[in-house]
Parts: sequence; C-alpha cells; structure tokens
Amino acid sequence: MTEAVQSGRFREDLLARINLWTFSLPGLADRREDIEPNLDYELEQFRRRAGTAVTFSKEARAQFLAFAMSDTALWPGNFRDLNAVITRLATLAPAGRITVDQVNAEVAHLKALWTKAQNVSSPGLVDRVMPPSTVAHLDRFDRVQLEDVLDVCRNSASLSAAGRVLFDRSRERKKIANDADRLRKYLARFDLEWGELTEHLRRE
Repeated sequence: MTEAVQSGRFREDLLARINLWTFSLPGLADRREDIEPNLDYELEQFRRRAGTAVTFSKEARAQFLAFAMSDTALWPGNFRDLNAVITRLATLAPAGRITVDQVNAEVAHLKALWTKAQNVSSPGLVDRVMPPSTVAHLDRFDRVQLEDVLDVCRNSASLSAAGRVLFDRSRERKKIANDADRLRKYLARFDLEWGELTEHLRRE
C-alpha cells in the first residue's frame, strides 16, 4: 500500500485513516523473559535436526541464563544469535550434556564477538542517502537529528505517519496539525524527497 501512495495510485490521507495500528516488536535484549522458554525451544529444534537430545547440566543452565538475561548480553542478532549459541553448545556437548566449562567458553566468545562488532563503525543512514561532500559540512547537531528522522522515515508507512511520530508533542498544541508538510519541509532543507528517500532506505 505504501508503494501505491508513492506512485500516486492511492491517496495518502486515506491510508492514514485505515493505517490505525503500528506494532514494534522489541529485540531479544528487551525481552529477556523470553530467553529461558526459547532456550528449551532451541534445544528441541536441535534434537529434531540432529536426532540427538542434548541438555544442560543444572549448574551450566543456571550460569548460561544468568549471563543471557544480564545487561552484558547484547543479543544484536536477536533469536538468530540464540539459535547459533545453542547449536554450538549442543554440537560440542560431551555425551549430550552441556557443561559449565562449555558455557564459560561460549560466554567469553560472545563477549569478544560483540565487543568487536561494537567497535566497527558502520555507515549511518545519513551517509547512505547523502553525498560525502554534503555530509562533511553537517554540524553534529544536524547529523544526530537527521539520523533519527531518517530512521523514523524508514520504518513509517507514509509521510504523514512519520510526521505523527516525529511531531508527537507539538502537534497537540496545533489546531491543524500538518505533520506531513512539516516533515516534507524539513527533508527539503537537506535536498531530500520522501518518495526517493524511502525507496532508497528500504532497499538497503
């Protein structure tokens, strides 16, 4: 439907009327209560794939969960990370029993892996939609603000929907809240246009 709006085949204001609900699914790091039941699920999935039942020792399970549910565990890959962890532990488990030593080694591996990933700077959205010559002249204030705006645009179904998220407080003080126009003018300051911008962001 978003593509139909962008191509002019569907009115944006009508989409705003029917597009009432927007859901954001938190990542695993924000849903730590889901880790333990999914730990059992991944073990069962491994049993089905490999034909071998693998379990944690009581101490190893407690130690793994203590780490997995702590703030130290980043889980940047969400459930893909958890699946990979259980696959490694289960594959190497002696006699089908995951040990404390295994858990210690896996925790050390994850900490090193995630620390390395954090230290590798990846291009932001600003770098991906604007030429380097323009980015080089952006103040830090403008770059930080624009980065957040682009992230909202990437995850919004329409210009109006993005505007409602970005102007969620000030719009309450206006008799007529033209969020789409405000956002369109903001983007124009950086020579960005909604249709071309979102197509590029969602293609990345």
